[in-house]
Amino acid sequence: ILVVAANDGFMPQTIEAIHHAQAAKVPIVVAVNKVDLPSADPAKTRQEALQHNLVPEEFGGDTIFIDISAKFGQNVDALLEMVALQAEILDLKADPDRVAEGTVIESHMDPLRGPVATLLVQKGTLRLGDALVMGAVSGNVRAMADDLGRAVESAGPSFPVEIIGLDDAPLAGEPFLVMPDEQVAREIAEKRQY
Repeated sequence: ILVVAANDGFMPQTIEAIHHAQAAKVPIVVAVNKVDLPSADPAKTRQEALQHNLVPEEFGGDTIFIDISAKFGQNVDALLEMVALQAEILDLKADPDRVAEGTVIESHMDPLRGPVATLLVQKGTLRLGDALVMGAVSGNVRAMADDLGRAVESAGPSFPVEIIGLDDAPLAGEPFLVMPDEQVAREIAEKRQY
């Protein structure tokens, strides 16, 4: 989902995100945000999108554009419907019964809890007690919370979770993989660190 402000148009970081998505051949859904502002011009945003090879569906292209207002929640449900529709058309599926793997979204050192990482599970199901390795960092999932801070015991595909139990804060973007046990995870992390 590419978020573009209707009053600002395409900023340099937005253009960079478009190039990354196009290079990875990832479909783009454009959320034209801030349509509630008097200076908002969604039609101009659609015109400007043409310069970046994003042709809106209403112009005969294949890029979905949804006008939203994040501030007021306007059309956010329509945006989510379009994302679900894209996933169905592209036949995006994941096996929840396999070993969990995914990506580190962010991490930090909490003075009370130690290393904390936010992970996005992409395949399989991550469970409490799972040993995992991400780059040169390993650990055991001692506690897991969803995006609202509620404790959860498992996280399936497309589920973001915050975990504690790692020996250090991993780098953002690092892939993670569940290992058979904590010793194997630690050995792999030590080899990578070396």
